[in-house]
Amino acid sequence: MIFVLAEVERNSNNATGKMHKKNATYHLLSLFVFITLNVLVLRTQAQVIVDTLDQTGNIIRKDARLNKLGKKMLEYNEGLSLKTQMVDGFRLLMVRSTDRAAVMKLRTYLLTNYPDQKVYIVFESPHIKLKFGNFTERAEAEKLKKIFLDQKLVTGNIFIVKEKVEMKPADKSNTKNDD
Repeated sequence: MIFVLAEVERNSNNATGKMHKKNATYHLLSLFVFITLNVLVLRTQAQVIVDTLDQTGNIIRKDARLNKLGKKMLEYNEGLSLKTQMVDGFRLLMVRSTDRAAVMKLRTYLLTNYPDQKVYIVFESPHIKLKFGNFTERAEAEKLKKIFLDQKLVTGNIFIVKEKVEMKPADKSNTKNDD
């Protein structure tokens, strides 16, 4: 009786071993089919383009996904062109003072009367600097400086300082090309 049990056990181990071999063969076969189908699909997606300028008769194979990639890059670049960029320009240094209340009063005046321009406050201990505007041309800054001086908006002088200023996409069409 013990002999028969051992024989059955041996046969069952043999059967599972054959089963593992069948499974491995099945998996290898399915992997081969999968790879073959992917290669065929990629070949059908490729477009054959014959270069008419090339006299040697070379054939260029182009993947159709390149057109999609090109469109994505175009969309990305157009999005970048709509963002505000920093360029060389000018700002008006209106005030350099230790009196915070006076600086804030001037800031409020500028924000209410010139909403299209930005006001920048820089704190350099113990002084507060108030800078005004994003001007790409010096003439624009000088024009506004003269207006502010005529209004006697500040007691001291107003200085035009060179800085990196924000340029909006609408402003780009107004700039001159030096090319």
